[in-house]
Amino acid sequence: MPNFQYEALDKAGKQQKGLIEATSSDEAIQRIKLQGFYPTSVREQKTKKSAAGPSDGGSTKKAKSGGGGVSIPFMKVSPKHLTTFTRQLSTLQDAGLPLLRSLQILEQQQKPGLLKNVLQSVVEDVQGGSSLSDAMAKHPRAFNILYTKMVAAGEVGGVLDVILQRLAEFMEKAQRLKRKVKGAMIYPAMVIIVAVAIVSGIMYFIIPKFVEIFQDFGVNLPGLTVFLMEVSNWVAGNRPGQGIAGIVWIVFGIPGAFVLYKLLKLTKPGKALFDTLFLYMPIVGKLLRKTTIARFTRTLGTLITAGVPILEAITITKETSGNYVFEKALGKVHDSIREGESFAGPLRDAKVCDALVVNMIDVGEETGDLDTMLLKIADNYDEEVDTAVASLVSLIEPLLILFLGGIVGLIVVAMFLPLVEMINSLSG
Repeated sequence: MPNFQYEALDKAGKQQKGLIEATSSDEAIQRIKLQGFYPTSVREQKTKKSAAGPSDGGSTKKAKSGGGGVSIPFMKVSPKHLTTFTRQLSTLQDAGLPLLRSLQILEQQQKPGLLKNVLQSVVEDVQGGSSLSDAMAKHPRAFNILYTKMVAAGEVGGVLDVILQRLAEFMEKAQRLKRKVKGAMIYPAMVIIVAVAIVSGIMYFIIPKFVEIFQDFGVNLPGLTVFLMEVSNWVAGNRPGQGIAGIVWIVFGIPGAFVLYKLLKLTKPGKALFDTLFLYMPIVGKLLRKTTIARFTRTLGTLITAGVPILEAITITKETSGNYVFEKALGKVHDSIREGESFAGPLRDAKVCDALVVNMIDVGEETGDLDTMLLKIADNYDEEVDTAVASLVSLIEPLLILFLGGIVGLIVVAMFLPLVEMINSLSG
C-alpha cells in the first residue's frame, strides 16, 4: 500500500505534516479528515522520484522552462485573469480537491504568460512544503499584499474556499467600479485631444494664409487678430529666434507631461501633492472621494470578515487605498486603535469622509458589526459613484461643446474682423 505525504491544519489552525497509508489519494484525504485535520496538500511519497517520468515530469520541466521566459519588469497580471483564477480555485477547493492538485489543474489550463509562469513557481513551492500564502507572497506582480493576507487568514481558519470566493467577489466589484470611472473619463479626454489637433491644424495651415492676405492689403489689424497671428507664428515656428515649432511641443508635450506626472507620482511629495489637489478639485474631486471611500471600506470590511486582525487589516487597507490623504487618515486610525481608542474619532478629525460614513463606522464599532457596516457603506457608495459618473458625463458634454464653440468662434471673429475692414476700404 503506497504512502502519502500530507500537510494539514488542525482545529487550532496549526500546520501538521505526516505520512499515511492508503490505496488512493481520496482514501488518504478521508483518513486525514477522520483524524480531525483539514488537508491542504496530499501527494504520494514517490512524487519527487517520479518527477522525470511522463506524467509529472512534463509539468516539472514545463515549470522550469516556462519560468525562465522573458517578462517585462513592470508587467503585472491582468486583474480579469487573476479574478477568474481566484474564482476557479475557490470552486475546486469547495469541491474537496487537494490544494496542490487544484493549482496544477489551473496552471495547466493557463495560456502562456506571466500568470502561468507564476503559477508554475507557486506549484513548485507548495509541493516543496511552503504554504500557499507564502508561495504567493513571492510574486507581488500577481498577488498583492491584500490577496496574500486574505489567503493566509483562510489557511489559518480552514476556510480557504470561502475566503477565495469573497476575494473574487471583492475583485469583481473593484474592477466594475474602476471601469465606470475610466469610462466616464474616456469621452472628454478624446474630445479634448481631437480639439487640440484641429485647432493646431488651423493655426499651422490656415491662419498663415490669412496673414499673407492681410499683409498684401496693408489692413490695420485689431488686437485679437494680432494675438491669434502670434499664436499661429509660434505653432508654425515662424517667430524670430524660435528654435522649435510650437506644434512639436504640442505633439510631444502632452505625452511628455503624462510621463512626468507618473514619475512625480512615484515620489512621496509628488503623490501627496497630486492626490490632495485632485481630491479637492471641483466636480472631479467629489467623484474621486466617493470612489476612494468605496474602495477602502470594502477592502477593510472584507479583511475583517476574513479574520485578519484589525490593526493588520488597517495597515493593508492604508497601503492599497490609492490616495495619500486617506493613507494619512488611516495611519492615524491605526495609531488610535493601537492605543485603545476608537476608530471613528481620528477619521472624523481628518475630515476626509462624510459625516454619514463616520457615524455608520461609529455604530458598527459599538455594536461589534464593524465589518458588516463597512461593507454596507461600500455598497452605498458604489451606487453613489454610479450616480456621480452619470451626472459628470451629462455635465461634461455641454461644457465641452461650449468650450469648443468658444474657441472656434474666437478664431472666426479674429479672422473676419480684418476682412470686413478690407471690404469697407475697397468699397470706399
